[in-house]
Amino acid sequence: MRLTVAVRALCDVTARRGDLDHRFTPSPTASEGIAGHALIAERRQAASADYETEVALCGEHVDEMGQTLVVSGRADGFDPTRGRLEEVKTHRGELSRMADNQRALHWAQLFVYGALLCRARGLKGLTLTLVYLELGSGRETRLSETRTAAALQALFEEHCARYMAWARQEAAHRERRDAALRQLTFPFATFRTGQRPLAEAVYKAASTSRALLLQAPTGIGKTLGTLFPMLAAMPRQGLDRLFFLTMKTPGRRLALEALTRLGDALGPLQAPPALRVLELVARDKACEHPGTACHGEACPLAKGFYDRLPAARAAGVARGWLDRRALREVALAHEVCPYYLGQELARWSDVVVGDVNHYFDVHALLHALTQAHEWRVGVLVDEAHNLIERARGMYSAELDQRRLAGLRRQATPALSRPLARLGRQWAALGDDKGDRTGVPTGRDAPYRVLSAPPGAMLRALGQAATAITDHLAEHPGEVDPALQEFLFEALAFTRLAEAFGDHSLYEFTRAGRGRARLSLRNLIPAPFLAPRFATSHSAVLFSATLSPGGYFCDLLGLPATTPCLEVASPFAGEQLEVRIRRDISTRYAHREASLAPIVATLAEQFQRAPGNYLAFFSSFAYLEAVAARFGEAHGEIPHWRQTRGMDEAAREAFLERFAPGGQGIGFAVLGGAFAEGIDLPGERLIGAFIATLGLPPVEARQETLRERLEARFGRGFDYAYQYPGLNKVVQAAGRVIRTPEDRGVVVLMDDRFARPEVRALLPGWWRLP
Repeated sequence: MRLTVAVRALCDVTARRGDLDHRFTPSPTASEGIAGHALIAERRQAASADYETEVALCGEHVDEMGQTLVVSGRADGFDPTRGRLEEVKTHRGELSRMADNQRALHWAQLFVYGALLCRARGLKGLTLTLVYLELGSGRETRLSETRTAAALQALFEEHCARYMAWARQEAAHRERRDAALRQLTFPFATFRTGQRPLAEAVYKAASTSRALLLQAPTGIGKTLGTLFPMLAAMPRQGLDRLFFLTMKTPGRRLALEALTRLGDALGPLQAPPALRVLELVARDKACEHPGTACHGEACPLAKGFYDRLPAARAAGVARGWLDRRALREVALAHEVCPYYLGQELARWSDVVVGDVNHYFDVHALLHALTQAHEWRVGVLVDEAHNLIERARGMYSAELDQRRLAGLRRQATPALSRPLARLGRQWAALGDDKGDRTGVPTGRDAPYRVLSAPPGAMLRALGQAATAITDHLAEHPGEVDPALQEFLFEALAFTRLAEAFGDHSLYEFTRAGRGRARLSLRNLIPAPFLAPRFATSHSAVLFSATLSPGGYFCDLLGLPATTPCLEVASPFAGEQLEVRIRRDISTRYAHREASLAPIVATLAEQFQRAPGNYLAFFSSFAYLEAVAARFGEAHGEIPHWRQTRGMDEAAREAFLERFAPGGQGIGFAVLGGAFAEGIDLPGERLIGAFIATLGLPPVEARQETLRERLEARFGRGFDYAYQYPGLNKVVQAAGRVIRTPEDRGVVVLMDDRFARPEVRALLPGWWRLP
């Protein structure tokens, strides 16, 4: 066996010690770090013409089994005259605030570089110096040790031995995993109707290293039908990891259930397990001590985290199956934080089930690991029709004038000047005429799109962020959550501002004097997502509503050659009665007039076939108006309604009303919690009423989106209104027919459903009147 590893990756596995410490420490950006390294190199070369920078080093370690580990990297600087090797690190504020685990990692890297340099140049020893450059002042702090070549070689071999122990275990696991996956069989005797072509398409995409848009009806078994072929492709295509990404918690549950069945097919009694599965959850859901800071002085599970991590990691990979509950059990048994243990185990798991943000967000863990380790990964994205809006949120940022005003009132003298400067730019921004879209002009315009990036505002924001960063670095004991939160928002805003282009715009929204918001809103996430799709070996996006394919390719940044496959429905037209009420208009101007015929339609259908129904509306206001009128006219018919801000318990109570044999109508908002991702088979739901086309309201922000999409793609109305709206309609209607045995009715209440261009976007298996 011959393995290669970078110095940083080697030490990351073998050298970290001490507490987990996630207290805020102002850290340099990547560009600041590069500039800091360049500054030290300039200083050294000015003092000595012999000083070498970016010294390329490489060496081998052969273990007792004859297996070779090749370690390589670039040392920051070497002064041959003084026999001094330097490793440069940049920081802000007091160096004493740097976490011990970081310092241990830095020394380990330097010692490994030292061993490689001594071996390469036949040196008997070295002075090893950690150079910490404080960016605010330009001050250097040097920490030096002198070691012999023999001592450095011993440390090098110790690190390599630890890494090789893991590497051998990983190689054995990989061989065992791939052998098992080559024998993987489908866990049922037969495929469901449509499931085989779905699985074949996924396997072909993995085999040809392509992306795939896969539209398949609800109830076909898409989760199992995508996981099975991608797992089968892993050994044949040399895939290192598989990421199953979901939009909501129910999607993770379905994926874990499918993986349980597939794991049983691999051999549930194998020890160690052939397939390692990890579920990633949000930090607030995994935290054992809510309200406690993430460092050793505050949280007992952060104290000594890295000292106990090797044993916890070993226990985790030995267990293999690490859903949220199992991960927590392992973590608490070893007295480490479950959330950060999960982050560590993502490096050692074959399948990771998590939210889409774990791969597509700005700071996505899984994408960062994929790049750092050059993994070949397969990516499965469930309910992918939601990815456009989710990604827009990931690459948007907002600033609130009221938050700034609150900080200014209690600012220290050092912060008052930069915050006041930022406040003046807010005021100046309020006078900017900009481009307006259908709204009043002048200073009090409630909404406008800025005609150009607000350069002066961005400079003032950057200066304020620097001042706050320096303040927090100089006053580590004075933690102000509001100040930190504003800093994080400012940093996120300025980072996105650096990538500004025609995919985004600046919006200024005013809700009253001193109550303005500046937003950097992403409209087209394609430029941000395309590199993430390119990083994957194969990405399969699947949903019941991914049509038309060109719309999703354009907005998500998928290659224009991406196949768009629609799997034939296993359902027959006679299972679903579809009716269109052409005499009803749900346009905003006709809402009041629509109430009576909608109420009559609901009552008539219920009286004709009593049972459980869902009625969907475009807004809570519309829903509440219809529900109130329905209650007055037909109070004898049970009905219940979705309310704003329902918590998980309230949502569960809403769904429990849909019991087999029950009767009543649940009122819900289209595109909300009950319009997709819920399963009410059989008698639990026999029909749905949809009183809207799902089109977003025509207002300034939406019109801005339409104009931008029209300019970019020539399909402004379709991309901003029609396609997103009708996808919501199809998702909601998909709640009715869940199995081949189901029967039901969908009543579409709007005359526009009769238009040819709208009918063309509805499922082909529906028998439209």
